[in-house]
Amino acid sequence: MRLGSDNTGPALPQVMEALARANEGHATPYGADALTDAARDKVREVFAAPDAAVEFVATGTAANVLALATLTQPWQTIFCTPRAHILVDECHAPEFYTGGARLTLTGHEDKMTADDLAAAISTLPRRDVHTSEPGTVALTQVTEMGQLYTLDELRSITDVAHAHGLSVHLDGARFANACAALGCTPAQMSHEAGIDAVSFGASKNGCLNVEAVVMFDPAKAWELERRRKRGGHLVSKGRFLAAQMLGYLENDVWLTSAQRANANAARLVAGLRALPGCTFTAEPQANMIFARLPRATHQRLHAGGAVYGLYEGPLEGGDPDEPLLMRCVCDWSLTDEQIDDFLALVKG
Repeated sequence: MRLGSDNTGPALPQVMEALARANEGHATPYGADALTDAARDKVREVFAAPDAAVEFVATGTAANVLALATLTQPWQTIFCTPRAHILVDECHAPEFYTGGARLTLTGHEDKMTADDLAAAISTLPRRDVHTSEPGTVALTQVTEMGQLYTLDELRSITDVAHAHGLSVHLDGARFANACAALGCTPAQMSHEAGIDAVSFGASKNGCLNVEAVVMFDPAKAWELERRRKRGGHLVSKGRFLAAQMLGYLENDVWLTSAQRANANAARLVAGLRALPGCTFTAEPQANMIFARLPRATHQRLHAGGAVYGLYEGPLEGGDPDEPLLMRCVCDWSLTDEQIDDFLALVKG
């Protein structure tokens, strides 16, 4: 009953098998090997973007900040929501890697609209040498609260951004879950929707430690390479990052594992809906759920060994009927039995 994060689950068998194959013999270091070339080509194929620049890193933070640094000058601002991952979970890494670009909060909670962006751009101070300049829009898909941007919403935001000369970056730590939920292709949710760069996450969906930075403008390739090296994220045995990505992408493993994770969440949501005392902060859309249960129910869950995020508290003491917010994230490896055990504890 481990529902704390999709980071906590095991790696996919296909990924482990690909790593074992990559461990045979020797290969040129620093990404100058055949596996890395093949993995780059596979990412381009999946995104239907044959000219895209593709580089692999070991963390989502690295993917996000290297993409943003490549798109943003130090004197510019990055528009993001008040709950954006780059704001609340990355210890000012965007500011560090961009050399000082600021973050301008846009929209409400975890999503922004095209109108929100237009208003934020219009309310910037006068644009001269003394002030910040608009630079990049940063979106998170799936959002930090488990919500999705529709393809139309993405296009409306990118239209506003491009009309003002801004680039758009998509933090896709749960990119696969979003594609599975929307029933769309990676191309439709990225460059066809006007996105300029994607952090294509894999670690949360069954890899060990690999993410891809995908730049749809090939003119950015060299700068991205230089920034990756200068930032300390050029891995010497790069073939092991590439092998994970190949095992993840071949035969659509990336999509089927995300579909399983989303289906697990749907099973959990259906069970919670049938029980009294549960309310959702927003309609669950992918594999992340935010809901409130009475304190007494949380106590029962914890006593029974359930693991999940408790965002309000304390757990002990207080009114047993007071609703407390929890976050549950389902990964591909959860079984129906584990979810049903969790629901049985909720039911009591």
